[in-house]
This record gives sequence, C-alpha cells and structure tokens, in this order.
Amino acid sequence: MRSFPSSYYITTAIDYVNGKPHIGHALEKVQADALARYQRLLGKDVFFATGVDEHGAKIVRAAEQAGSAVQEFVDSNTSVFRAMADMLNVSYSAFVRTSDKKAHWGSVVKLWNVLLENGDMYKKQYQGLYCVGHEAFVTSKDLNSNGVCELHNAKPDVVEEENYFFRLSSYTDAIQQAIESNELMIYPTERKNEVLSLLSQGLEDVSFSRPRKDLQWGIPVPDDDTQTMYVWADALTNYISVLGYEHNSDQFQQYWPADVHIIGKDILRFHSAIWIGMLLSANIPLPKCIVAHGFVSVDGVKMSKSLGNVVDPLALVEKYGADPVRYFLLAEISSTQDGDFSYEKLETRCNADLAFGFGNFTSRISSLGEQHYKGAFDNMPTKQCRTVVAEHTQIYHRSMEQFSINEAIASVRSLMRWGDKRINDIRLWELPTQDRERFQKEMIDMTYLLYSIAWLLLPIIPDSAEEMMRRCGVSVESEPQSFTLQKGEPLFQHLP
Repeated sequence: MRSFPSSYYITTAIDYVNGKPHIGHALEKVQADALARYQRLLGKDVFFATGVDEHGAKIVRAAEQAGSAVQEFVDSNTSVFRAMADMLNVSYSAFVRTSDKKAHWGSVVKLWNVLLENGDMYKKQYQGLYCVGHEAFVTSKDLNSNGVCELHNAKPDVVEEENYFFRLSSYTDAIQQAIESNELMIYPTERKNEVLSLLSQGLEDVSFSRPRKDLQWGIPVPDDDTQTMYVWADALTNYISVLGYEHNSDQFQQYWPADVHIIGKDILRFHSAIWIGMLLSANIPLPKCIVAHGFVSVDGVKMSKSLGNVVDPLALVEKYGADPVRYFLLAEISSTQDGDFSYEKLETRCNADLAFGFGNFTSRISSLGEQHYKGAFDNMPTKQCRTVVAEHTQIYHRSMEQFSINEAIASVRSLMRWGDKRINDIRLWELPTQDRERFQKEMIDMTYLLYSIAWLLLPIIPDSAEEMMRRCGVSVESEPQSFTLQKGEPLFQHLP
C-alpha cells in the first residue's frame, strides 16, 4: 500500500430511501460534516462520503404503496436526501447510490467473490423470523414477550428459503480482539461495551442473499441467477466502493482504512460485527473508529408518522437557515447520546448563543473598530490574550478529537464570554476618548479573540464564521498578519 499520511476518510451511514429524511438524518450529516471540516482545518486531505441505500424489500413495498416504479421512487427520494445535505451545507466528497451500477456494483461483486473464494460463503435452506422494518432476520431475543419488534411495532414474518450465508461465527474472536485492543475503537464507551457483550455470546452466521423470485430489486448474486444480494453484502460495501475498491484504485489506497464511520446506535452491531467480519475475511484493513450517535425525539416523544411529529429538515432550513439549524443540532444535542428537538429549544438556543452571543460579540468589536480605529493594526495580541485563547483552543481540539462536538462548542462559548466580560470590565467603548493607546492594545486583543472564535466555529457554522473573519478583514486561507475591522448587518436574526 502506498503511504498518504495526511489523508483522512470519514463516512456517514447511507440512508434508507423508503421515505423522506427526518431530523435524525440531518443530525448525522452535520456531525460528520463538522468533523470533516475540522480535519481540513488541520491541513488533512479529507474524503467525506455519504449517500443512500436504495435496495431491499422495504423499498419495493414503499414504491408499490406510492404507485410508482421502483427506480422512479428511489430517484425521487434520493433527490430529497441529497437536497437535505446540500441545504445543510454538508461538504461531502462523494454521494453514494447503491443502485449505481457503474460506481457501486462492481466493488460489491468483487467483495462477494473474495468472501466466496475464501470459503466464507455457503448456501443452505433456512427458516427464520424476517423483520421487514430491519431488513433483517431476527431472533426471539430481538422481540418482546408478544413476539413484536418494538422498534417497528410489528411481528416479523416467518420465512423459509434457501440463502447464501456468511460465516460470521468464524470471526467472533478476531472481532473481539480488534475492539478490546482498540485496533477498532468504538465511541462512546457504553456502545463499545454493548458490542463486547454481544460478542461474548458468540456470533451466528448471517444471511447474505434472498431468493430472486422474492426480491428482484437489488444486485444479482454472481453466477447464481436464483439469488439477490442482501443488504449487508450490498450496502456495507459502499464504504469501499466509493473509493474504487473494484479496481484497487489510487483513491482506495490513499484513503482506506476509514478514520471514522459515523452511524446511529441502532445499526452499530451490523457495522461492528458483520462489516468487520467481511473485512477480516477479505483481508482488508479495518476502519480505525466507529462513532455511534443517539436518537432525536421531538418534544420528548419518539418521532412517528402516526403521531405526525416527524420534523422535516428541509423545511427547518428554509425557515431558520442552515447555520442556525446546524448550530442547534451540534450544540444542543450530545454527539453520542440521545437528544430532543423542539422549535422552542431551537429558537432559545440560537437566540442566546448566536444572536445575543457570537453575533452581538462580533458587532461590538467590529463597530468599535470601524468607528474609532481607521486602517489596519498588527496581529500582536498580549500574552494574556494568547494564553486564554490557547487554553480554550486546547479544550476544543481535545473535544473534537474525542468526537464531542457539543463540548468543543461549549469551549468556544466560554472563550466568547471571557471576551465579553473583558469588554465590560474595562469599559472598552469609553477608551477611545480616555486612553487612545490602551484602546488600540485592547482592540488588538479583542480582534484576535474574534478571529480565533471564528476559526473555531468554521466547522460548525461555516458561512457565518467566514463572515466573522471578513469583519476582521481576513480570509480563511492563511494566518493573518494584520486586521482591518469593518461592521455589517447583524450576523444572526432574533428568532422567531
């Protein structure tokens, strides 16, 4: 393998397009985007993959219910998922579609054949409980006492069929060792412990195909026209198909293994067990880290179509703008725990932190500078100011490296509050007429502080942070030698 030490590869899960996106999908995308933008700030060559999973029985059923051809159905829903990412300013490098025969299917077929050649695929008659909601076979342990899948509020179907199976059971010990040694890190710790508990019970072999007579929408199993590849062989392979695994491309050599997979906690076991087993079988290096985020409720209640409380992220961005929505999701909701959304919480958080916080801080400094200090001044902050910025920046970096984006944002708010307190303590607005020399020195500190805050916010609210830099008379591309303050319209509007 060639060496590309400055590369960084981050992925989201690919979203299932049997319906439209909700706010949980938006949360995952902006979390991954914040981490991707952060790594770019550090000078890394970042590849950021996201996309959609378009195959499976649930897709076919949804298309039939909508009275649409399957391809037209997935094309329509996929366009909405892509629009969501674009409206949220998600800086993806590639958008995966599992129906893309040119970009995706070849790698899936290649990996299937490798697993088969390595003796880890076999065909057998099977009877089991199939949950359409999960797109997976489940066991009685996955159901409640009434035999119902609580996540999808439905009983699974009893299915008897001949399928190909992957020998996942053969890799239980190797997967456990990879996780315990942190060759594969899992965040947060409680999710890692959940996976290790699952592994301690031993893994079972997993179905990798369905009869083609029952599922024609999907990738055909090579050399067996009676079978269609199942979700694991198809969807999970997206993480390497998007890099050109089929042809062992330079891009694959450069970016794989993934530095981090960002996924929801509900699909953690598939990524930490099935996906890792597939890679071990194919002798492909393992991803370095899997981060599992939580669920988003609405006003304390689980989102549900039947309750009518599903929040449309596109409508949310249209109403409030991309940066306020991004900020709420990243600052209000823990990066690895469940969170709650309400319009009141969003407006309260954005008013406090954006309009009256970062926005007001920017206006105070830029207005004073434009009014009382014409021209540029050197970027020469005092030792005290540099020390305060360095201390908060260190906390920020540590939090981002530990995937605690909300805690990183908290450190930036703390830095802003220090600056606000400094302005009030010295009554900065009175200094132009009382002590011109001190005013200039304090303004250098405050402008350096504003620039530093803007730099730290670039991964979080990129458009607004760039405008904060512009108010300092600098750009994102290089370390400033001097500042020229200029005021402008309020950065953030009071909501609603």
